[in-house]
Amino acid sequence: MCYSGGRLPSRDEISEIQARTRPLDNENALAVENMRDRLAETEARLEQARAREAELSRQLEEMKKFVCVMEILEKYLRRRYTEQQDHLARFYPSSPSSSLSGEI
Repeated sequence: MCYSGGRLPSRDEISEIQARTRPLDNENALAVENMRDRLAETEARLEQARAREAELSRQLEEMKKFVCVMEILEKYLRRRYTEQQDHLARFYPSSPSSSLSGEI
């Protein structure tokens, strides 16, 4: 490093330079610590969001299975109802229940 006039700085000058840079170092250290804290908070929120997403996905899959079972059950019950109506229509051809067959 070259200094004007080719002389080295004195101890007082070095101390003065260091004193001026210390506040900047402290500010930078505080800024870095602040950013680290914010990053940790963001990572924690992200982890919570991922856990919530996983739980909601699991619930959605359970609901899809439930709907599928309900659809199967509905088809089965419709078929059984139609079979019962046909069965009754064979035994009681003139009964009012034969006119109900078109209601479903």
